[in-house]
Amino acid sequence: MSYPKIELHVHLEGTVLPATLLQIAGRNGVALPADSVEELAAIYEFRDFPHFLEIWWLTTGALRTEQDFRQVVVDYAAEAAGHGAVYLEGIFSPSEPARRGVSYEEVFAGYCDGAAEAWESHGVLVALTPDIVRGFPLEAAEETVSHAIAFADRGVVGVGLGGSEDEYPPELYERVFDRARDAGLGSVPHAGEAEGAASVRGAMDVLGADRIRHGIRAAEDRGLLGELAARSIVLDVCPTSNLRTGVVRSLAEHPLPTLLGAGVQCTVNTDDPAMFGTDLESEHAAARRLGASPRDSYEAGMLGALCDEPTRSRLRQIRDRHDWGAQDSGRQRGAS
Repeated sequence: MSYPKIELHVHLEGTVLPATLLQIAGRNGVALPADSVEELAAIYEFRDFPHFLEIWWLTTGALRTEQDFRQVVVDYAAEAAGHGAVYLEGIFSPSEPARRGVSYEEVFAGYCDGAAEAWESHGVLVALTPDIVRGFPLEAAEETVSHAIAFADRGVVGVGLGGSEDEYPPELYERVFDRARDAGLGSVPHAGEAEGAASVRGAMDVLGADRIRHGIRAAEDRGLLGELAARSIVLDVCPTSNLRTGVVRSLAEHPLPTLLGAGVQCTVNTDDPAMFGTDLESEHAAARRLGASPRDSYEAGMLGALCDEPTRSRLRQIRDRHDWGAQDSGRQRGAS
């Protein structure tokens, strides 16, 4: 179903299709645990969230050069544009290649150059939100923030926090997020995925979250839902990801209807589409089945985007030019 889309939660390393990953690994001389597309796809059958993280680090370790990082952005922008994307906020984890000897400057330059090329080649605006990785030394968090600040004039708009949510609570990262926010960057941590409502509250109260990545377990706390709605804090919802990592048992049990019913603004996202066998159109189809309106999803994207006013104005113009009636009517018929 064709309509404009805003995606705010996609890990760029997780957009690399198996064939491309094999190509990149080959040119960098990196051994993978599989040597065919079919074998690599089979590895992506995750048992649970810790197993997903294990495979994620293993496979994305093939990305080693500025060329690799640039290619990842451009390739995904082309794919997402085919599904109607007009604005993306891409996540990448610079401390992971840095611990293998790649300089932070090369990582950031590659992704930023890719964002510029994505706009020139595919007409998709790509902003960047590097992740601090839970469990890495705090010095790595400081380096991530320092380079995010340095590259703010090249498309970096915020700083995130990803990894093992249960082992590393938000409180450990308060100081580095304070520094990022003082420099004008947004705060977009992962929370409320592997851990419950307390993690979401910590992201809000300790890290000053402008938006929460996932956040779906806020549904376990009615008071928190009311606070998210009152403060217009947007949640980035990734239905297939939640299924594949075992956060929810079935799409029918997904808490998106509860979140929407409480007035919480929710965007629709792929998270790691190549690894989860999904795409932006599929995620929107799942969200529509759960009662999400295409226009409301777009509005939540505009509200949550860490973009400047000229970009927000452009997104409003795209919204206003599109006839949303057919999509919203189709959603209502499918939900009845």
